Amino acid sequence: MEDGIYDHNRIVLQGVAAESPELSHALFEERFFRMMLDVSRLSGNIDTVPVTVPERLLLSRPVGIGDKVVVRGQVRSYNRMEEGKNRLILTAFARYLGPPEPDIVNPNDVMLDGFLCRVPNYRTTPFGREITDLLIAVNRPYGKSDYIPVIAWGHVARRAQTLDVGSHIIISGRLQSRDYQKKLDDETVVNRVAYEVSVTELLLADREGARQDGQATDR
Repeated sequence: MEDGIYDHNRIVLQGVAAESPELSHALFEERFFRMMLDVSRLSGNIDTVPVTVPERLLLSRPVGIGDKVVVRGQVRSYNRMEEGKNRLILTAFARYLGPPEPDIVNPNDVMLDGFLCRVPNYRTTPFGREITDLLIAVNRPYGKSDYIPVIAWGHVARRAQTLDVGSHIIISGRLQSRDYQKKLDDETVVNRVAYEVSVTELLLADREGARQDGQATDR
């Protein structure tokens, strides 16, 4: 585990730019750009995930469609008003942007150390697969937090459904994209994409942050 800001929230992505970066917003006279990155799963499937990049990183390493890059940073969240409702938006925030690294084994690697802030939602798919949805609060400096949706599968889902709100947990996984359909108030059905962290390992932590015995994995 790295020191400093990466202690509680870390993401490493290696993939191909699916589009050129576009201006997202400006904050304290610094501009930030958004791009979509195609990242291969170990299974060969592709997740197309949003990445927010400070302009200063792009000035030293410009990115165009088809360029292969490595992003190191954090998973961030913010609220955006859509259709009259607040929607939680997830992004990978780049603190480093560089060339591809041949020694990276896992091109989509996330670690979160945070607290469960909503009652777990356990369910099964029509094919009988078990799923538990979690919402994790991960602290940032200056009193801020990121609220990150997390999805667990199989026996990890069974374990996750027993967690209490406020539980201190450490999660390893990947940032994934998932297509779904949403029915609007006028009965119109629209296609949407959800972004979430898919769990490969879940550990409980004690009050001092040390890992306890017992873990669940679903690889």
